[in-house]
Amino acid sequence: MATTTMSRRRPLSPMVIARRILQYLLIVMLAVFCVVPFAWVALTAFDADGGPTVSLPSFTFGNFASFFTDGDTPRLFFNSVLISFTATALNLVCGVFGAYGLSRYRFRGRTTFMFAILLIRVIPPPATIVALYLLMVKMNLDDSYLGLILVEAASALPITLWLLKGTIDAVPFELEEAAWMDGSTRFGAIRRIVLPLVGPGLGAAAMLTFMAIWGDFLTPLVLLQSPDLYPLSIGLFRAFTAFNQVDWGVLAASALVYMVPPAVLYVIMRKHLMRSSLGGAIKG
Repeated sequence: MATTTMSRRRPLSPMVIARRILQYLLIVMLAVFCVVPFAWVALTAFDADGGPTVSLPSFTFGNFASFFTDGDTPRLFFNSVLISFTATALNLVCGVFGAYGLSRYRFRGRTTFMFAILLIRVIPPPATIVALYLLMVKMNLDDSYLGLILVEAASALPITLWLLKGTIDAVPFELEEAAWMDGSTRFGAIRRIVLPLVGPGLGAAAMLTFMAIWGDFLTPLVLLQSPDLYPLSIGLFRAFTAFNQVDWGVLAASALVYMVPPAVLYVIMRKHLMRSSLGGAIKG
């Protein structure tokens, strides 16, 4: 039967064959386009004589040793870690309480308010960065960790609110009422009932927020003027543009180290990201 079925299949027309060949060529070209930059970074980071072209490296760890012993790059890396983790933590704290209020309380215009929050993310960041800078200057928070952390946490807050509201909506309100009957306060019920059940959404929000803040370049570039406060994203840019001669090996090693924290966080949080869903965020 299988042989008869196969023999009855019509041969592919030249047009179909040409279309499939074109599709595969396009996929290969896109794959090469995406892989080559990462290949250059990985190979040049271990190359004692690294250059701007992809080549087999003369293997060495000297570039990484230079990264961690140089006076500037460890500080830049520490700045990135401090800003990203602090802003992510602040974002999650505000996001949990804000999403809880949007999920549990009913008030007029709630849906409109939710879409208005999301509209903030639709506006391109360059359109508001000057206004944010002037606001930070008025508050004497320009060129400081605190000002940058507040802006980064607030910028990622809309997505966090939408994501966590959907996960909190899925938590039965009766569980909180049962906790109240046992003498728990509202905040105690949130801590003991809600937070453990919204763990997947919280993990996904943490990962998305951290990756957005870690990879941000425009905001610290505008809000910071002191080189001692720069994150590694600006350090990489200045290392490439500030000198006529670029140490390609150290630059590639810095880029590779720069990829590690979000990659590790993604490996840890990917299950939470798969389990959480934005679909429930539009309910209510």
